Amino acid sequence: MKILIYCCEEHVDLALDMVVDEHETFPILEKVDVDNLSTGCEFCQNSAVYVVANE
Repeated sequence: MKILIYCCEEHVDLALDMVVDEHETFPILEKVDVDNLSTGCEFCQNSAVYVVANE
């Protein structure tokens, strides 16, 4: 099951830890093109800067 967690700069460590803890796999971290994305952080109301995935 593919997981995508959109997060801000402040919560990137939390998102990385969640992928490792829940899926026991190395997380993939990618920077989001903020000009083309209006998605917010899944942990607060800030704009997402990164997307963390498990595959």
